[in-house]
Amino acid sequence: MTDIPTVGDLVAALIVHDPDSPVRVASQPGHPMEHLLARVAVTPDDDHPDPPVVWLGIGDPIGHPPPSATDALGWTS
Repeated sequence: MTDIPTVGDLVAALIVHDPDSPVRVASQPGHPMEHLLARVAVTPDDDHPDPPVVWLGIGDPIGHPPPSATDALGWTS
């Protein structure tokens, strides 16, 4: 598994893909669920001394990801 700890790492991971490709968030490896990406937020605000963190919020679940996705994520044995 490769961690993606920064916005730059996320952009680098996504840049190789077609920008018109759908985006999904998969969660819960033991019982996989598929979500749309719902929001992007940043904390803290400019008045706070800590560096900002970018948050990706998931929307409501839309179903289960297909086996090809769980295989690609390394969630199946």
